[in-house]
Amino acid sequence: MGIPRPAVRTAVAGLEPPFSVLDLDAALANAADLVDRASGTPVRLATKSVRIRELISRLLRVDGIRGLLAYDLGEALWLADEGVCNDILVAYPCVSASLLRHLTSDTRHLDTVTLTVDSTTHLDLIDAVSPPDTRAGRVRVCLDVDASLVLGPVHLGARRSPVHTVADAAALAAQICDRPGVDLVGIMAYEGQIAGTTDTSPAVAAVKAVSVRELAARRAAVVTAVSDVLAARGRHLEFVNGGGTGSVETTAAEAAVTEIGAGSGIMGPGLFDHYRRFRPTAAGWFVLPVVRRPAPDIVTVAGGGRVASGSPGADRLPVVDYPAGLSFMSTEGAGEVQTPLRGEAARRLGPGDQVWFRHAKAGEQAEWTDEVVVVARTAGADGVGGTGVVGRWPTYRGEGKVFV
Repeated sequence: MGIPRPAVRTAVAGLEPPFSVLDLDAALANAADLVDRASGTPVRLATKSVRIRELISRLLRVDGIRGLLAYDLGEALWLADEGVCNDILVAYPCVSASLLRHLTSDTRHLDTVTLTVDSTTHLDLIDAVSPPDTRAGRVRVCLDVDASLVLGPVHLGARRSPVHTVADAAALAAQICDRPGVDLVGIMAYEGQIAGTTDTSPAVAAVKAVSVRELAARRAAVVTAVSDVLAARGRHLEFVNGGGTGSVETTAAEAAVTEIGAGSGIMGPGLFDHYRRFRPTAAGWFVLPVVRRPAPDIVTVAGGGRVASGSPGADRLPVVDYPAGLSFMSTEGAGEVQTPLRGEAARRLGPGDQVWFRHAKAGEQAEWTDEVVVVARTAGADGVGGTGVVGRWPTYRGEGKVFV
């Protein structure tokens, strides 16, 4: 469970909800655990799972975390301009003419940012916006390979890329290499069916094990084939990105993988309560006020929707962490402007009291708030440590940034 530490609750007891809380000590401990699980393979931090610039900067100082995995080119350019990082891989293709023009007109951006592509259409878009002879330099690109498990007509995993087979990857790599003004520097293959699937049953675990074996062999063959294409032209791969928080151990075991993209485990969201291999510590919550009591065992809080992306289901709802024993009502769930909660703990709550929730997924919570109240251990002048509020950090939204 994700019950906040008593010291964290005490530190913000006097604040008026609603507000969001970051337990910085827990987040940094989760980062250290993530690095430990990677067993020496560098971790590229997935920014979509954080969306707080100051926290991203802090995490980049953790030994073993190297580079960023951004989710939007506009985000990557902004983080580069702010001096947050000089090694940013954009995990998803960009079709924005204005952003591509911005990228290709600045040598510093071209040196810092790598674009993901999975077809020649993405290259055509870059050429249409910025012909090779007009660019400030060469565009760094990463080949996105579909890591899904295909068993006959069944496709298990995210439908990310049309590039699935070794032959697909080698053919597209050759086409990329033949394009002027473009450098193929990396391969990305995200195994969502392994990293993003909770361990809900022995059957799920068995399918994940099958997928781990299949992908390890295919990814190694893809890396070899693409490396051969590049070697024939006097070039080489700089990185092979794989993984996710939920598959760190198995991805790190692959010799072909040089870095792991991960970030969700930093915040310890609700979905990670259902993994067996690991269990991050909860590090982020949103706190809502009780506004009324419809019945002795029911309280209503203001707001509370915040349903996570993905296929609709109970696992996409926030988790009620504190007070323990409260749950959503099946007839209403997490509401738009109010949320009723039922449980024995409701009998002890009244208007103005705090209820602590965790979002089901990391990062998305930041889109609902302008800032997080940061709580951490502090050292007093007398050398005696304590826990208190050490700052208020703006989210992307709080900095006026909203990315696709």
